[in-house]
Amino acid sequence: MSWGKTVSLFARSESHTDLAAARLARQASASLAGLLAGLGRSRSDLAKAMGVSPGRISQIMSGDANLTVRTLAAVAEALNAEVEITFHPRPRETGTNDSDGRDSSPLRSAGLGSYH
Repeated sequence: MSWGKTVSLFARSESHTDLAAARLARQASASLAGLLAGLGRSRSDLAKAMGVSPGRISQIMSGDANLTVRTLAAVAEALNAEVEITFHPRPRETGTNDSDGRDSSPLRSAGLGSYH
């Protein structure tokens, strides 16, 4: 494999990771908004419970923030809620195997293989 192809694959992987991270942040903020509404609590209530500024809550709720596990845990503690993170395989897409038939998924590449 040439250096150019390696860099290209890395850039593509970074792009996929950025998209996946943005999707997860949006899911977390949507779930949090639903929980707040269900509890009858406001963003201001959450800010007070967490001891942070309303601006920080806006960042968290924007769906664009790079949320850490610590931030998610702090939100959950402030709301007396649980955070559940679940990993599961994506549906297999056509054309996801290398030409030699090996699985080219990032998990396989990282030595984490499939678990079915």
